[in-house]
Amino acid sequence: MTIKKTLLASVIGAAMTTAALTPAVAQAETTLRMAYDADPVSLDIHEQLSGGILQLSHMTFDPLVRWTQDLEFEPRLASDWEQVDPTTMRMTLREGVSFHSGNPFTAEDVVWTVERLKRSPDFKAIFEPIAEVTAVDEHTVEFTTAKPYPLLLNLATYIFPMDSEFYAGSDADGDPKDEIVKNGNSYASRHLSGTGPFEVTDRQQGVRIAFERNADYWDESSPGNVDKIVMTPISENATRVAALLSGDVDFIAPVPPNDLERIREDEDVELVTMSGTRIILFHMNQERVEAFQDPRVRQAFAYAINQEGIADRLMKGFATPAAQFSPQGYAGHVESLEPRYDLEKAQQLMTEAGYEDGFSITMMAPNNRYVNDAKIAQAVAAMLARINVSVDLKTLPKAQYWGEYDDRVADMMMIGWHADTEDSANFHEYLTQCPDADTGAGQYNAGNYCNPELDQLIAEANLEVDLEKRAEMLQQVEQQLHDDAAFIPLHWQDLAWASADHVDIEPVLNVMNFPYLGDLVIEDE
Repeated sequence: MTIKKTLLASVIGAAMTTAALTPAVAQAETTLRMAYDADPVSLDIHEQLSGGILQLSHMTFDPLVRWTQDLEFEPRLASDWEQVDPTTMRMTLREGVSFHSGNPFTAEDVVWTVERLKRSPDFKAIFEPIAEVTAVDEHTVEFTTAKPYPLLLNLATYIFPMDSEFYAGSDADGDPKDEIVKNGNSYASRHLSGTGPFEVTDRQQGVRIAFERNADYWDESSPGNVDKIVMTPISENATRVAALLSGDVDFIAPVPPNDLERIREDEDVELVTMSGTRIILFHMNQERVEAFQDPRVRQAFAYAINQEGIADRLMKGFATPAAQFSPQGYAGHVESLEPRYDLEKAQQLMTEAGYEDGFSITMMAPNNRYVNDAKIAQAVAAMLARINVSVDLKTLPKAQYWGEYDDRVADMMMIGWHADTEDSANFHEYLTQCPDADTGAGQYNAGNYCNPELDQLIAEANLEVDLEKRAEMLQQVEQQLHDDAAFIPLHWQDLAWASADHVDIEPVLNVMNFPYLGDLVIEDE
């Protein structure tokens, strides 16, 4: 299937510049032209804990350890590690590694990075178990936890050592270069020096980001042969797919459910799909809406929303309806929990709670972050109307949405979450734990749900080294969150990527949706 370039140009219009979509014949063989639905909101990888930032992190930095496709641990900047005692892990770091600035990578950079993570509003909650990190010598670092902690290697996959010398001192305005500014304009949000396979050479927010291969990249075993990357954000699904099918870009993500068959049938492109682990959900803000403090009302909302209908009709089957945080395979997954759509039950609960005539709420969702996010929000609003709830819905582009989400400006807000540690506890720690600005707990709990007993159970589970016992504790948490209707789970979003047939994307993809583009191979056409 081919689309004429002239037609595509008229579709793309002002969304792209000529520089962002240069014809294929003018591109070097090792240039990857890719289109995501949105670009990273910042170059500061500690400013926001999100999929876009983590994708950027794997392009421009390296973690101490990373996940394989089989969810095993693979050494990266940490070449080896050992558990010295129940609360101490020692890591040996690779020698001869340099940052993009030319500064050498040492243990001090790891110490500096972890200390910065522990003061990041988005990251400090998951790094709270680390009591101390110490540089034993130039290439050895020790992590100490106050108590035995079973997920230390999981955390290491989110430690991308930053160039402490590069970010030292103050910028021209006198502000600290290492300052973390949420949705702001800091030095770190505009400048980047990592150890990763690519350097940022040009960035126009919302238009394009250009990368070039790090000539001094340490990983000589990497098969990757991509010299340059031009990433263009294309929020419109049809435009993004058209760009791939016409040959104007080589790689797109995500592939919208409506176009899966269209891409699958095109002999010039490759489609890769995976079952996902990212939960899509709505929070109900108990501080903004008094009715949400009544569990019967929250349960009524849960019964009013047809997850299976959304997955079938809007997602075209490319999603798994959810009744809990944890997907199958996660320690906390409760097999017996299923979506509970029952409109009659929902109406009955509203009557019992004294809200038979309903009430009005505001709702907000992004319109270019998750697959069909705006359409899903519209469908949920229509479903709530059946229990006499009037919804004032507003959708925003991702870049604008996150600031509004941080400020909790609507009564119901959508979010998608992939467990950063590939562990069930992470969902609760960020999305339903009692909010605490000092510790970072409940950082994305836009419902302001608070159950101290569950928080304590999670804290105990995070110290339990008997994995069977730990799973039982996490399952108790999932069951209680379901019974309380602490949030409205919708579905786990499946993953789909597509590329030109000469771009071998499958080996670099994973269920975390962090493509390892440094290892990408582009074959001769």
